[in-house]
Amino acid sequence: MAKGRPAGLRLETAVRTQIEFQQSSLDDLLASDHRARQVWDYVEELDLSVLYRRVQTTMSSSGRPAIDPAILVSLWLYATLEGVGSARLLDRLCKSDAAYLWLLGGVGVNYHTLSDFRSEAGAVLDELLSQSLTALIASGSVDVRTLAVDGMKLQSLASGRSFKSADRLAELHRASVATVAALQAEIEEDSAASERRIKARRLAAAEDRTRRLAQARKAQAKIEQRRGEQAAEQRRKEERRDHDPARASISDPDARIMKMGDGSYRPAYNVQIKTTVDAAHIVGVSVIDRGADYGLLTSALDEVRGRYGITPDRVLADGGYYSKADIEVLHERDVTLFCPLPRNRKGDPSQPRRGDGPGTVAWRRRMATAQAQAIYRRRFATERPHAHMRNHGLRRLLVRGIEKVKAVVLWHVHAFNFLQFKRLGLA
Repeated sequence: MAKGRPAGLRLETAVRTQIEFQQSSLDDLLASDHRARQVWDYVEELDLSVLYRRVQTTMSSSGRPAIDPAILVSLWLYATLEGVGSARLLDRLCKSDAAYLWLLGGVGVNYHTLSDFRSEAGAVLDELLSQSLTALIASGSVDVRTLAVDGMKLQSLASGRSFKSADRLAELHRASVATVAALQAEIEEDSAASERRIKARRLAAAEDRTRRLAQARKAQAKIEQRRGEQAAEQRRKEERRDHDPARASISDPDARIMKMGDGSYRPAYNVQIKTTVDAAHIVGVSVIDRGADYGLLTSALDEVRGRYGITPDRVLADGGYYSKADIEVLHERDVTLFCPLPRNRKGDPSQPRRGDGPGTVAWRRRMATAQAQAIYRRRFATERPHAHMRNHGLRRLLVRGIEKVKAVVLWHVHAFNFLQFKRLGLA
């Protein structure tokens, strides 16, 4: 009872303990034009045969039936559109929110199932990205003749303290291997079942740590090798003194220390997004463990070619992608590059330099014109996918490993393309 209520009033008050019987269906909970219905209609048009082939329960087999993969796909796609990136949060919403209840249709899920499906669906989502756009590109509804390439840094779940040098990783790995051997010996000698189970759990944890340390050592060696390749490319005779020793993370070996947009250095992944310039459809995506975009244009073209069998006529990229080798490859493939000229205090950057190939010379002269600069400015409109992903929760990753990171990114890619398809009436 609220304060200030005088005696003698007759009021209708809430009685929440009264048992009531309400006749309604899940279909009555949502409006006819609700986004959840649109997502379900969209998912029903996708080819999910790969996911259905993974289902092992049949009409002739016993046991509990498997959850329809279309339900799990629609749940995560709708959750991504709503900015939900946590499996535990999605699990809670599936028990209370009308839209998720409607998508489930009475099917029960838990956060383990949701989390596993989100991470394991990466390869399927990558294939669906190609399938969903191939027919639209062939019909001319989506134009890939002008392609924009841009990178986005995503902060890793790993902390800076988890990065160790080669000597420290070797020391930790030796200690972890010794711990595993000692626990295995204890389990073999101990006859008590309860004690054996406790030590088995400790052994499993120790083996997992050993595995992660081994991966971290491989990652550290890869970083050292990459530094050596960069030194050879830049023709350095001595190692740079301002470089810290190469370090790798124990908790997330695939993560790398990268320079972020705010100028700080944090563990992160580099997400490469390929977007059409006219309608901003995402036609390609990859996740790499390199902080620099230098030298990635050729691989971007190869990805689009591999997905759709088409080579774009023009590519728009920022100055971070500047590479003479890439420029020459694009020139040989008759692809026109629009990339800003490097800032150089020693003369006019539009003039040919020593060592320039025919493609680099043509690129310098082209980018000195006002027409080429106007075409390049169209690239800024394609940064909308980045803003959409960040505004829908893709800021700091909640998963570890480059494959799981790509799976999470692909959910956001499909969510963005879904909105583009609806906006243009293609879905």
